[in-house]
This record gives sequence, C-alpha cells and structure tokens, in this order.
Amino acid sequence: MMPIAMISGIILHRYVGALSFITPYLIAIMLFFTYCNINVKDIRISRLHLWLILIQVAGSLSVFTILSPVNAIVAQGIMICILAPTATSAPVITGMLGGNVESLTAYSLLCNLMVILVSPVFFATIGEVDSSSFTDSVWIIFQKVSLLLFLPFFCALLLQKLLPRIHHEMKKMKSVSFYLWSLALIIISGKTVQFIIDQENPDYKVEISIATGAFIVCIGQFLVGRKLGGIYGNTIAGGQGLGQKNTILAIWMAQTYLNPISSLGPGAYVLWQNLVNSYQVWRERKKLN
Repeated sequence: MMPIAMISGIILHRYVGALSFITPYLIAIMLFFTYCNINVKDIRISRLHLWLILIQVAGSLSVFTILSPVNAIVAQGIMICILAPTATSAPVITGMLGGNVESLTAYSLLCNLMVILVSPVFFATIGEVDSSSFTDSVWIIFQKVSLLLFLPFFCALLLQKLLPRIHHEMKKMKSVSFYLWSLALIIISGKTVQFIIDQENPDYKVEISIATGAFIVCIGQFLVGRKLGGIYGNTIAGGQGLGQKNTILAIWMAQTYLNPISSLGPGAYVLWQNLVNSYQVWRERKKLN
C-alpha cells in the first residue's frame, strides 16, 4: 500500500498538494486512534527508553552541528530523520516480529513528549519561522506541536473515562488509522513533488545527498536501537522504537518549520524504513515456516 500511496501522490501532485492544510488533522486523528488502544496502566518507563531518547536528542543535534557548515539544507533533512518520533504503526510491526508491544507503546508516548519539548527550540534556532524574536518562535511552534501531539492523547483518555462504550468501539477501528496514513502520504508526497518541480534552480546534488543521508541514518538507527535493546532484553522494541519513524509528521514539520527541500529526508526515509520492515517481516515468517 505504501508504494501505491506514494505513486498516487506523485501522479496527482498538482491536485493533492493543495490539500496539505489537512495533514495536521490527519496526523492528530491517527494518533487519537492509536492512543485509544493504549492502557495507561501498562505503561512503564525503562532505562532503555531514556537511552533511546538521549540518542534521538543528542544524535539529531550532533548531526546538524556537523553537517550544517557543509550544507544547512542537507543538515536539516537528516536531522529531522533522527528527531522524528516513533511511527504510530510501530507497535503493529513490533507485534508481527514478536517484540514487546507494551514497551514500544510506552516509548512512543515518551518520544512524542520529547518532540513537544525539544522541537520548538530546535526549529526556532535553525528553522524559518516568521516571528519577531526567538522566544516568540519557540512559543508559536510549541503551541502547534503540543496541540498536534498531546491533544489526541488527552482526548483518548477523556473518552475512556467518560464514554467507555464509545471508547471500546473506537479500539475496534484500527484500520481507520491505516487509511488516514495512506491519504496523508498521498498528500505530502504530492506536495513534495510539486515543490521540487516549482524550483527555479534545483540542486540535485543536495537532494541526492539528503536521500543518501536518510538511508545511512535509517539503517544506523535500526542497528543501534536493536543493539541497545538487546542489552535490556528488548531487541525488537529497541530497533523499531529508534528506527521506525512517524515520517508523515516529520515531513509536515520539515515543510512547515524548515527549508521545504529538507522534507526529502523523511520522504526518502519512508522508503528505506519500509524496505527494512519488509525484510524483517519476511525473515521472521521464514523462521516460522
């Protein structure tokens, strides 16, 4: 379904790009359905989670610091691939691979909280936000990102407490998130393609560098996550938590707060992480046969 969604976005770029304003709403609804399937009592923060968070924050900052003197756009494109939170679909893949779903769910929540707190400072420092001061930039970004990431979690908890029957029905509608994800992927793929086409003087060297950097970062995060997870008995959750990213959110953040070309980083990351996941699922099924 992922290749079909991306190809559809590329073909229909002139039309779907105009729908980019609904992307944040699609992300919020996807997160809401994901959080409806979370039992807060099962959430336990571990040392593994703290190490993964540290790697994300320190890694994204280090990569940007090293690459920005060479090319700021490439630095932004690769940095956002590290800073982006765990994908909403990561628990599904983790379950298919026989990993600890509860551990990954807990990390996903912690990871989103980290993005709420850290990304406004990052984007206000290195991004392209229209405001009168650094403090204003941080506040503007914080409001938008926190509403996008925290409000769905709050609404899911509120629904569980006040309307448990409706909440129970929502838990059954897992497929809705998949279709919303596909629609969001079509829209952002179309917007990215349209932006590339509209460039007056495209720099293909920069774009290829971003895509290549995203590949290296993708493989690196899966490997580091699995290695670190193995130390704490959570190899699969560690790999998926650090490697499988919410690329829809990452592309939206890049297109909104950074140079739009940098969104090619998470755009390419979509392909790389799905190739890794496909290989992992194939290998797991081969073991069972």
